[in-house]
Amino acid sequence: MSLSYIPNVLTVIRLLLVIPVALALWWRAYQLAFILFIVAGLSDGLDGFLARRFNWHSRFGAMVDPLADKLLLVVTYIMLTLTSIIPWWLTAVILGRDFIIVSGAVAYHHLVGPYDFKPTSLGKLSTFCQIILAILLIINLAMIVSIPIWLAEGLILITLTVTILSGADYVWVWGRQYLRERAKV
Repeated sequence: MSLSYIPNVLTVIRLLLVIPVALALWWRAYQLAFILFIVAGLSDGLDGFLARRFNWHSRFGAMVDPLADKLLLVVTYIMLTLTSIIPWWLTAVILGRDFIIVSGAVAYHHLVGPYDFKPTSLGKLSTFCQIILAILLIINLAMIVSIPIWLAEGLILITLTVTILSGADYVWVWGRQYLRERAKV
């Protein structure tokens, strides 16, 4: 096996960690969930670094890496909702945004053709807010550091706002792109 497969192996490990993270959150084993979440985050950073540093890019990695990241985050939010840690409406907005983005990408592909999908700045900020909120809540639940309720509630509102704005931004950016492409026909 070539060393160039290491980023893909790390991505698969992160994908496989989704189930243990979900179970740890469901069982309220928050310290374990925190450790697994950190391992997943470190593997994401390492596989990205290796892929960039040594040009170990692959089509598999390009498709599965963001899927593993998104799946881990979505499952974490679902489990935090099912265990009444975060409100259902926040998870609904996050899932709704993701559904709109994926539906839009599929529609664009079928109506226009291939596209070079790049996350927007608001999309990156939304993901960042979602990750920070999830990590801080898990840290609090694991009793590593106590997070004041006002901070958690503020982060929930910030995450909600940025997620909504990000979804609207994707619709705007890709809607304009679609109209430009259709005008060429």
